[in-house]
Amino acid sequence: MTTFVLATANPHKADEIRAVLMPLGVEVVDRPADVADVEETGETLEENALLKARALVEATHRAAIADDTGLFVDALDGRPGVRSARYAGETASYDDNVAKLLRELERVNARTARFVTVIAVAFPDGTSFCVQGELEGTITNARAGDQGFGYDPVFVPNDADGRTLAELTPQEKNETSHRARALRALSEKLSRR
Repeated sequence: MTTFVLATANPHKADEIRAVLMPLGVEVVDRPADVADVEETGETLEENALLKARALVEATHRAAIADDTGLFVDALDGRPGVRSARYAGETASYDDNVAKLLRELERVNARTARFVTVIAVAFPDGTSFCVQGELEGTITNARAGDQGFGYDPVFVPNDADGRTLAELTPQEKNETSHRARALRALSEKLSRR
């Protein structure tokens, strides 16, 4: 079984990553408590994911997996994009970010959007690579569902029968989400190494 240190300290992301990767033969271990968060200074999801993965390799001397996810809304010229986690400010909560998004879309009818997840893998020998997963959908007018996190209560995937990501069961989400798609791409790439 392949083992990686997981860069995220977000328990929701960690649970999703484990749920998808474990059946594929990839084990992830938690980031050591003494390793600090990495500041996301990149201009793209790929740059941020690589920053985090490489910093974790440097701190632990072990192979690492890091991800960065953004919600790209067409009517907002791709915002919140790479700043999705900090859309309403540096210390914004999930609720703050969702509230800002819904305010900005109040008078907008065309609400197409996509979630994009980039996963970076870095190794102690200095090599690294990235994979990506995307999920197309629309933004709702109001929140629905209590599963998931972040923008999940306002994002309806095109193939989810009108339900938001927060209305899907964890198993349903792990089969179709942007992160699951990126993780499957990761597993395929690892199997060819």
